[in-house]
Amino acid sequence: MTSAPTTVFLTGGTGAWGKATLRALRARGDRFHVIALARPGRRNEAILRRFAGPGFEIAWGDLTDAALIAACVARADVVLHLGALVSPAADSQPERTNAVNVGSIRNIVAAVRALPDPSRVGVVGVGSIAESGDRRPPVHWGRIGDPVRVSPGDVYGQSKVAAERELVESGLPRWAWLRQTGIVHPAMIRIRDPIMTHPTLDGVLEWASDDDSARLLANIAEGAPDEFWGDVWHVGGGQAWRLTNWEFLQATAGALGIGDIRRWFDRNWFATRNFHGFWFSDSDRLEALVHFREDTVAAAFRRAGAGLPPGVRQAAQAVSPIVKRTVIRPLIERPRGTLGAIRRGDEREIETFFGSLEAWRAIGDWSTFVPPEPSRVPSRLDHGYDESRAPDTWDAALLAGAADFRGGRLVSPDAPRGAVRTPLEWACAEGHRFTASPWLVLRAGHWCPECVRDTANIEHQAERNRFLAQVVR
Repeated sequence: MTSAPTTVFLTGGTGAWGKATLRALRARGDRFHVIALARPGRRNEAILRRFAGPGFEIAWGDLTDAALIAACVARADVVLHLGALVSPAADSQPERTNAVNVGSIRNIVAAVRALPDPSRVGVVGVGSIAESGDRRPPVHWGRIGDPVRVSPGDVYGQSKVAAERELVESGLPRWAWLRQTGIVHPAMIRIRDPIMTHPTLDGVLEWASDDDSARLLANIAEGAPDEFWGDVWHVGGGQAWRLTNWEFLQATAGALGIGDIRRWFDRNWFATRNFHGFWFSDSDRLEALVHFREDTVAAAFRRAGAGLPPGVRQAAQAVSPIVKRTVIRPLIERPRGTLGAIRRGDEREIETFFGSLEAWRAIGDWSTFVPPEPSRVPSRLDHGYDESRAPDTWDAALLAGAADFRGGRLVSPDAPRGAVRTPLEWACAEGHRFTASPWLVLRAGHWCPECVRDTANIEHQAERNRFLAQVVR
């Protein structure tokens, strides 16, 4: 007797990760029935037509449609919530970004809560490395529980912080939040947007491929162990995928066929601060629980290059100076571009990208550039409490000490020992009061929601918050 297929409610199925996930689920035959939510339109219809067949259906609609979300959740065994408005589009549409990215997780949580048995459905929400902000060397190693902070102007990152908070504090029986890293996929090297020079040359990122990321979700849907649920996880490819941004740019140049990225860009076109990314000292935890790493960096970049139209690689190599002058430079002189900020004399953006106009002028050219070699020995930030203690032993004294390390205090007079999922009242150094569970604060690294949105004053916050000060320079 064969068991019934697992019903997967998938959002974001027409994005790079979503398409790879649909391929991974389909490859497992009749083990899954997929309900894919997608907005109507020719592009999405063309993409999803490829997956038509038994065990696949489309729910046409929007993530903000609570009734449609509820109807899909009611039929699901697991929700894989990839759908979101992402950067760069997200950063110029803050209201819509929050309506989609935060509103959708609220709709999903409400739908599961309304079920006769909420424990029947597992909810996997997806966040981002952007939730942790700028982490250049020497603080380029990180783990879950490090300070949640977002780089200035990163609307997408802020929306994911808020969405994570919603799911962690939801009280659902089976949930997990994945802080996804950058994904190498075929469409990536065709991106033409000013965001391409926002990453700093000395920054780092632990990448993952679309195929490995899809394999992770398929394995979770097929049956993740109990230890997976109720936690926040970093998704990263592991040691081989820990690249400096310089290494990544050179690999991208190789996939494009131009040989050296310096043929297309000047050194001072790249921002020197306020992006996001670090190497994960804890990403192997997820791999140990839900094995998904099989891809290689070389194979992923080969696939990316193979997706280019015929002749593009040869043309790119032959006309690099022309491309640099007529395509790349005008692109990053647009609004949100690093050179655009310089050309307009926008002091706020110049400070965000470079610190000051004087700092930009002092960057120099490629002749003085030394490829970064950050330490590959993992290091750990201080989380402000005794991490050797099991969560079921956390008491009021431990929580009060953690709050003091963050420059604030535990306000709740009663903090039951081991009640790590129970919302408590806290106060930050700025006097804001907020509610959060010990799990959200200690395990996930959240603190005051009002302060995390106030990115303009993060250095001031760090003066009284020793926890935050470790990552603010």
